[in-house]
Amino acid sequence: MAVLGAICFGLVIGWITYRTLRRREGAVGLSDLATVLAAVGGGAVTALFDVPEVFGAYAVGLAVGFFGYLVVATLMPDSKWMDH
Repeated sequence: MAVLGAICFGLVIGWITYRTLRRREGAVGLSDLATVLAAVGGGAVTALFDVPEVFGAYAVGLAVGFFGYLVVATLMPDSKWMDH
């Protein structure tokens, strides 16, 4: 679980960072960087428990939520719940 979690964590952080830096519609805002820092901070807090499975579960949950939102946003682009 810890290895899978680390992979998922890296995927999500990499994707968020990439989108933040490559976005073309204006400057990168503090809230964009805060999103990356919040995800990294959550991973750091779980590491304090000294149980690798906790970090793994956090990271897998983060990836499922992140990519799940991406799928829903792709399938329902005109939904009022998917305002960007």
